[in-house]
Amino acid sequence: METTSAPISAPPDAAASRHVFQVALGYIASTALYAAVKLRVADHLACGPLSIDDLARATGSPSTGAVNADALYRVLRMLASVGIFEETSPRHFANNAASNTIRTGIPDSLYDMGLWITDPFHLRVYADAMHSVTTGQPAVEKTTGVPVFDFFRTNPELSEIFNNAMTGFSTSVIAAALEVYDFSGIGTLVDVAGGHGQVLGSILQRYPAMRGVLFDLDHVIAGAVPRLRQLGVEGRVMPATGDFFKAVPAGGDAYIMKHIFHDWDDDRAITILRNIRSAMNQGGRVILLESVLLPGNAPDFGKLIDLEMLMMTGGRERTEAEFRTLFQRAGFELTRVVPTPSPLSVIEAR
Repeated sequence: METTSAPISAPPDAAASRHVFQVALGYIASTALYAAVKLRVADHLACGPLSIDDLARATGSPSTGAVNADALYRVLRMLASVGIFEETSPRHFANNAASNTIRTGIPDSLYDMGLWITDPFHLRVYADAMHSVTTGQPAVEKTTGVPVFDFFRTNPELSEIFNNAMTGFSTSVIAAALEVYDFSGIGTLVDVAGGHGQVLGSILQRYPAMRGVLFDLDHVIAGAVPRLRQLGVEGRVMPATGDFFKAVPAGGDAYIMKHIFHDWDDDRAITILRNIRSAMNQGGRVILLESVLLPGNAPDFGKLIDLEMLMMTGGRERTEAEFRTLFQRAGFELTRVVPTPSPLSVIEAR
């Protein structure tokens, strides 16, 4: 009589198991990083190593006193184990290359982006991730009851954290784009959903004959004036407010969007493009600063942000072929994709 037996399975690979645990526990690392960013630990270490007791006193506040030294030590010990900060001697910490990026007041600082992306608001939304996975709809609407940008409107503190993060990210992204893309020949550049104007202002600084239109929601535009004044371009920018699903300012020779297109599903993205096509001057161009998804299994910043779009806005990151199709449906032709030294590429259509 013939018998069968269950297949013999090999024991789990130890390195693979550690890798799974590392990913599964990622929220712990993110939470620890939030605490370090919120307390500005990297700023306090800018002049050299400090003991954990000195750090606990330095990161405290007049109202609450010093933070708990033992708890702070455990947070920084964990971050040092993943390469952020360095324990130079027992219970003494110093900055390293990674932690230096989250100092404030330095070029291309990640402080504001770190504060936004690790904010506990994300943990609340991602706790409802299965809502997005099962329905395809943004988890944020289950968490808060409203779309994310409506939530920002009624939560000014979180809105400020978000806008500061986008402005900081824009600084490095537009500097990278200006290295590889020629904006000459544009008389009027319209920045659609341009936030506080960092992208538009940086381009106008490089091209002094160009004028700009900064278009966004009213509560966002209200915060743009100081930034445009700081960049020295306030007199060359016309602010405009409105809803880009209904119309965008007319008369632009080019329309630029930085990390805006990915906020929306295909149908709403095409609506924005068609509104731009109706408003632009003859021979105009659309310029997107977006991630372009890569094939294969290699680590890809865009594939992480793609899930952020799923949870937060209902949008998505796209491949070059997907961008090409969307442009065709809206009456444009994708003319080139220019990689930059940043995570985003310049995507041009005419």
